[in-house]
Amino acid sequence: MKRRVFLSTAGAVAAVSVSASPQAAAKPGGSPPLLTLTGAIGKTNRPPFDPARDILMGKHGVKFDKAFAIDYPTLAGLPSRRINVTLEYDRKRHELGGPLLTDVLALAAPSTTDASVLHMRAVDGYAPTLTLGDARRYQYVVALRLDGQPLALGGLGPLWAIYEADRFPEIAAKPVDQRFATCPWALYHVAVIPA
Repeated sequence: MKRRVFLSTAGAVAAVSVSASPQAAAKPGGSPPLLTLTGAIGKTNRPPFDPARDILMGKHGVKFDKAFAIDYPTLAGLPSRRINVTLEYDRKRHELGGPLLTDVLALAAPSTTDASVLHMRAVDGYAPTLTLGDARRYQYVVALRLDGQPLALGGLGPLWAIYEADRFPEIAAKPVDQRFATCPWALYHVAVIPA
């Protein structure tokens, strides 16, 4: 597939907010997947790693035997949470919206404890880790929107794992450019690693 066709398709998908049930993630053929969950998961809906089809994952060293792929309509169909946070890019408060990261993970029926590690990966290769306990405690969202507009590929999207840093005094006390080390924008993969 040509890169421009893929990017324009991904951008169009990200720009449309269509409600869908979580079961839609398991149905092949609809919108292209934007997020792939691997590791300690109980449900799968896509084949194992394929070096011909999963080129970016291969370049990032991501390989898997089982995976669960999620498209934009499925993410947009989950209950959404709005957060307001001061961002490091312009040091202004912005509203971000999307489902809780824990609700997204639940689609793949993971076998986890609070000590399980979430190894998140962004399109640029940035790969922070976070425990599931911290994802719950800080109520991370998979943001789909920034100030009411879909997050664009080539900007901070189409998916951004982020939390409301301003709500937590121990985090808000840090300089703004040190609050988001565990918040990959352009998120496309999460590996669930058992404790």
